[in-house]
Amino acid sequence: MNGERFQPDSRRRHRAGTIFKVVCLVSIAFSILSLALLLFDVVRDGAGWLSIDLLTHYPSRIPARAGIKSAILGTLWMMGLTAAVSFPIGVGAAIYLEEYAPKNWLTRILQTNIANLAGVPSIVYGILGLAIFVRYFALGRSVIAGALTLALLILPVIIIASQEAIKAVPGSLREASYGVGATKWQTIRYHIFPVALPGILTGTILSLSRAIGETAPLIMIGALTFIAFPPMSPMDPFTVLPIQIFNWTAKPQQEFHELAAAAIIVLLVLLLVMNAAAIFLRNRYQKRI
Repeated sequence: MNGERFQPDSRRRHRAGTIFKVVCLVSIAFSILSLALLLFDVVRDGAGWLSIDLLTHYPSRIPARAGIKSAILGTLWMMGLTAAVSFPIGVGAAIYLEEYAPKNWLTRILQTNIANLAGVPSIVYGILGLAIFVRYFALGRSVIAGALTLALLILPVIIIASQEAIKAVPGSLREASYGVGATKWQTIRYHIFPVALPGILTGTILSLSRAIGETAPLIMIGALTFIAFPPMSPMDPFTVLPIQIFNWTAKPQQEFHELAAAAIIVLLVLLLVMNAAAIFLRNRYQKRI
């Protein structure tokens, strides 16, 4: 003080900002380069095996006859049932926590546990699914047991994403709805939920994108690594693309490794389609709103 003027060290701050910017750019470049090298390696090994036969044939011990039809159908069954279980439960829990639950210590404990569960390793959910769904409820190595296990895995992420989407709804919208005589449920159903739906759908589909690539939980509940028929009901045994890829990479023949690379390409295409669907649904509902 004492009449001295503050002299900001703008040169040092500018230098620090420049260094931080360079570090961020190097990190991004390293990540993109690593991803590009991995994709190049996968495409180089698997592009030659991409064909209609790969998609229409069942797994075989002879590489030339092997395909991923049962794995693709099993993956579609698994994702459909997982979404059907996790979406209503996760969105319902988010609506309750944001709109109905009292703001007390119990609610804070629930929020903390949900946030912690989102970071639990997937193998732990596999052990839980084995103990509860496979053994206690005697569902066996079925599609529904795997779907319920994956639903538990992604439920915390769906709840958190849905809560954030609901929080983003302007408070003035609620007040306007109450002002014209709407009840709390009518406000949630006709005003809050439609506005929050793009964010909820985006979080849900991104959660399913994580579930589609999980292998450890399904191996823990006893999913088959070799199955030559597709599931016809939720109680049938199954296999999925990640398990089929895992099975082929464990074989010593180079042909199976190349088949695994081709299956990885198909799995990546499915992931891109799901992410594109998330963007499409988000933009569609945003325009409608």
